[in-house]
Amino acid sequence: MRLFAPETAPVLDLVDIHGQAIATSQPGRLTLLSFFRDAACPFCNFRIYELTQRHQELSERGLDVVAVFSASQAEVLRFAGQRPRPFPLAADPASRAHEVYGIERSPWRKFKAIVTRVPTLLRGLRLVGFAGLNTGNLMPADFLIDGRGRIVEAYYGRDAGDRIPLQRVEALLRQDRSRRAA
Repeated sequence: MRLFAPETAPVLDLVDIHGQAIATSQPGRLTLLSFFRDAACPFCNFRIYELTQRHQELSERGLDVVAVFSASQAEVLRFAGQRPRPFPLAADPASRAHEVYGIERSPWRKFKAIVTRVPTLLRGLRLVGFAGLNTGNLMPADFLIDGRGRIVEAYYGRDAGDRIPLQRVEALLRQDRSRRAA
């Protein structure tokens, strides 16, 4: 079942791929909790690349990022974790965290992304190789969670490559900063 703002975000017991506990909300900061398909997903790996490139700027503006993959620790290390990331990556091989947040499955929406998002697919395949062609039907989702543990924005991907636009994240960061300053 989908979650909506301003619900309290379900608490997750997450551990990153290096065994460290992960907090999904920090006082005074917004957390982008991103649910990814499997670790070889080309769309997912391209988004991880984008978040890595923008991390310092977004972090300075008050954003923490947590990435949760429906994959084993070894798979996350092999693909998304092969390069150092400035934010935690978590493995959720049984998709329990995905289920708690109502992440959906759809073979049709996966196919739609492959057909309509060819440039992103090709960029992602450069990161993961042909292993990225054999991925599951889980859809992506993003949640912005405030420092009190409340969902500010819930974004369920319309297809396998659809993520919350980073411009929307930036607008929510500005709103959060203005709200805290008032």
